[in-house]
Amino acid sequence: MDWKKMALIVIDMENAFIDPSSPLCIKNALATVPACGKVIEKARERKIPVFFVNRVYRKNGSDVEFTRYQSWYDGNRYLAPDSTGPLSIDVPAEFKPKAGDYCIIKPRFSAFFQTELDLILRRLGIRTVIMTGTTTPNCIRTSCYDGLSLDYNILIIEDCCSSNTEEIQRVNMEDMARVGAVITSAEEFLLDKFEMADYADEIQKRVQMDETAPE
Repeated sequence: MDWKKMALIVIDMENAFIDPSSPLCIKNALATVPACGKVIEKARERKIPVFFVNRVYRKNGSDVEFTRYQSWYDGNRYLAPDSTGPLSIDVPAEFKPKAGDYCIIKPRFSAFFQTELDLILRRLGIRTVIMTGTTTPNCIRTSCYDGLSLDYNILIIEDCCSSNTEEIQRVNMEDMARVGAVITSAEEFLLDKFEMADYADEIQKRVQMDETAPE
């Protein structure tokens, strides 16, 4: 594997989405923390760039989605800059950035929407994006679809993603697999023999060789 052409994306593993006392808590997020931690360490070992892509809301709510504004307002204006505690942007030890990691703030669900993620990935020569974090039906799924639309290979580590129910997790993973994402487990990814084909590169080469008129 050419690990330098892969990047690990860790989405929204903040206290507000993990802590059971938070109104934003995703029920199965806390259980994924150990597997996520192992995947992050293996990525660093393989020299795969690690991107922590998180939410931070301005204290006046000017950047909060209108569909979430009332919840944010009633919930003590969670995810505020420099916040701590169960409603905060603080993260467990496994998600503390280290030297060489990237930190990106996303204003909406997708890690790609109005962020510099795509720009940095292309500058680094990344072809495959590995998705982990929460939540599967929202941030993981929108990031998956945007990544596919931008011609990245998408690899999703299923047990490093979380939903509020097992059924939501299952149907969303099935949908993403149907549109072209590759689904794997942390156990498989951690193996030294793990491999994944560069489907995007293969199709690009086929298109470049095709002499058919484009009209």
